[in-house]
Formats: sequence, C-alpha cells, structure tokens
Amino acid sequence: MRRSRLAALLGVAAFVLTVGACRSRSEDRDESRQAAASPGPSAAASSSASDTPTTAGRPRVVVLGDSLTAGLGLSTADSYPTLLQRRLKESGFDFEVVNAGVSGDTSAGGLSRIDWALQGDVRILIVALGGNDGLRGLPPEQLQQNLAQIIERAQARHIAVVLAGMEAPPNYGREYIVSFHKVYPTLAKRYGVALVPFLLQGVAGTDTLNQADGIHPTAAGARIVADNVWAVLRPVVERQVRPGS
Repeated sequence: MRRSRLAALLGVAAFVLTVGACRSRSEDRDESRQAAASPGPSAAASSSASDTPTTAGRPRVVVLGDSLTAGLGLSTADSYPTLLQRRLKESGFDFEVVNAGVSGDTSAGGLSRIDWALQGDVRILIVALGGNDGLRGLPPEQLQQNLAQIIERAQARHIAVVLAGMEAPPNYGREYIVSFHKVYPTLAKRYGVALVPFLLQGVAGTDTLNQADGIHPTAAGARIVADNVWAVLRPVVERQVRPGS
C-alpha cells in the first residue's frame, strides 16, 4: 500500500509544481533493493531488446536506465525497449535497440558504466535515469552533474541523445520537487538534446497500469511508456537516416 501511495504521489508531482501544495508525508523507499550496478555488463544490461539476433553492422540505440528500462516484473517482450525495437522495425528503420537498464541504478551508477554502454556503433543514447535518485532524496545538483557528464560523453562520440525526464516524490518538500523537475529541461536546453518530459506520463499513479508494487508498469503501462519515448525518438532517428530532415 505504501508503494502504491508513493507511485500515486509521483504521478501528481508535476501537478504539485503548479498548485504549490505539498502535503505528503509518505516514507522514502528505493525502487529496488539491489545496489547500483558496477561499470561492467550485467545480465539485465547485456541483453539486447532486438527481436532479431545481434548484427555487428547494425547501428544501435542504447537505452541507459534503471529497473523501469530493464523491465522488472515483465517478460523481455513486454519491456519498453523491446517495444521501441518493434516500432523501429515497423517503421522501416534498421536499428538495434540495446536494453542497458539495471535495477536499482542511480544517475551515478549510469555514469559509472556509460563507456561500456556506448561500445559498438551507437547512434542514439536514450538516458532514462533519476527515479532512484528521487526516491532516495539524493541532491538534484548531483543528478544534474551526473546526467551532464553522461550527455557530454555521448556527444563527444557524436551520438544523439534523448533525455527522459522523471519527477521526484513530493515527500521531500516543494523546493526539492521543483529543483529536481528543473534538471531535465535545463540539461535538454543546455546541450540541445531531445526531451521526453516525463517517462511515466499517463502511467504513474494509475493502479491498473502498475504492478503490485505500485512503481513498475504492467505490460499495458510499458506500452504507454514506449509511446512517450517513441514520440520523441522517431524524429531523432529520422535525422540519423536522413540528415537535414
């Protein structure tokens, strides 16, 4: 029940930003009991979301994230990176989607393994981190610094970046919520990267779209997450295929 309540609070965090009221006193808890990942590959991060065998010559879209990306509680076929792979194939784009999601990962954990994640012919990096930072109440300044370094390392390799936004649960107070929220649009503007305003838009806080823990999407919820990302990812892919479009 507490996790379900936290998910509901997460879903209304953006609304709280505008109305100014922040009255929740729910307890902080981690998205996962697993520790942040080490720089090397793990079972969750090393598997590709592709429906077809990995081909060395195919350009890659890497999704760097936490358990929301790894698809905790879902079959591989239902994780949103796999759904993005299908969208790409159906749209005629020959890209391989690599699921680099690790349960429990913070932005610092993602930064620690970014060089490994960017191996191969990576053309696009989707950065979907921050949920665990917010659940643990880590400083938004650290989140911003970590995400900035991830973006800079990708851009240094001429890799296009899609940044997926996250909202903090409001139990840390309005000032924390606002500071956390601002991290993503600030970075998107500074580095000129595409922004998914909120990864869990339309999913967070809806019981029927979340698993029993109230945090991780069901298969139906994951489809909405894929919709959120695809709306921003497709134009980025098109520019890769048809520069100048």
